[in-house]
Amino acid sequence: MKHFALTAVVAAGLGTAAVAESWDMPTPYGDSTFHTQNIMQFAEEVKAATNGGLEITIHSAGSLFPHGEIKNTVRSGQVPMGEFFLSQLVNEDAAFGLDSQPFVATSYDDAAALWAAQKPVITELLGKQGLMPLFSVPWPAQGLYTNGEIKTVADLNGLRFRAYNAALEEFAALAGAAPVQVEAPDIPQAFTTGQVEAMITSPSTGANSTAWDYVTHYTQIDAWIPKNIVVVNMRSFRRLPEDVQAAVLSAAEAAEARGWEMSKAEASAKTQELADHGMIIVAPSAELTEGLKAIGDQMQANWRVNASDAALSILDAVAK
Repeated sequence: MKHFALTAVVAAGLGTAAVAESWDMPTPYGDSTFHTQNIMQFAEEVKAATNGGLEITIHSAGSLFPHGEIKNTVRSGQVPMGEFFLSQLVNEDAAFGLDSQPFVATSYDDAAALWAAQKPVITELLGKQGLMPLFSVPWPAQGLYTNGEIKTVADLNGLRFRAYNAALEEFAALAGAAPVQVEAPDIPQAFTTGQVEAMITSPSTGANSTAWDYVTHYTQIDAWIPKNIVVVNMRSFRRLPEDVQAAVLSAAEAAEARGWEMSKAEASAKTQELADHGMIIVAPSAELTEGLKAIGDQMQANWRVNASDAALSILDAVAK
C-alpha cells in the first residue's frame, strides 16, 4: 500500500507552487467514537490551515493496522502518524501506565494534573524511539458492566473479564476473575459468545458497543481515567515545511483542548444513553468501594516495584 504521496498544487491565495503531502493515519476506534471524531476534525483543520498542503486520511477501527501494531508502524515509518491507547506501552516503562492505575486519578482535574506531570516523561521516552506526542485525550472514568449488581469484589470471582491492557489483566486477576483480551470493536461478539461476562470500560465504549444488549447493570466506580495519544514520526514531521509543522502543532493543541471537553460531555451523555436503553445505573456499595481500593493499593505497590525513577517522579508529583 502506498502510504505517502506527493503532488504539485498551487496554494490557495499564495500564487506560488507548493507541495501537497498526503498522510495515512491509523486509529483503533470506530467513527462514532468521540476520539475518532476529534481526530477527523484535527485533520480537517490541518488541511484548512495549510491550504491543502497536508491532507491526513483517517483509517479508523483498526482498518489499516490492528491497535497493537499502530505505535510500531509509526515508529518504523510505515505511516507518519497514528493513535493508540497510552497504557498499552506499560511494558516498555511504567510511566506509560499510570493513568490506568486504579484510583490514582478519578476526576478530570486529577487526570489533567497527572497528564501535566506525565507528559515530559512520555515525550522523552517516545522521543528516544523517534516519535513525538501531538496530543492526548482522556476517556470518561471507567465503570463496571455486569449482569446483576456487584455488591462486593467477591461477586466478581470466576467471571470471564474483558481486559484491554496489562493493568486491567492484573486488576481482574486480583479480583479473582479471569481476564480475556478483547478489543473494543469485538466487545459485542465476545459477550454474545460467552467469551467474556463482565468488563470495566468507559460509558462511551459501553454505549458504542450497545452494552444493553448483553449486560444489565452499570456501576459507576470511576476507577481511572485512561488516555489515548496521537503521535507522529519525527522524521516525517521534520520533512514538512516549517509553516506546515506550525499548523500541525496548532491544530494538535486545539484538538487536545477540544478532546478533553468532548470527554466531559461524553461522560454524562453516554451514561444517560445507557440508562435510556434500560440499563440500571448504580453507585458502588461501600463494601465494593473498599474492596476495589484495596486492589488499587496492591496494584500500586506492585507498580512501584518495577517503576523507573522517572515514573516514580510522576506519581510523587501528583501525590503532593
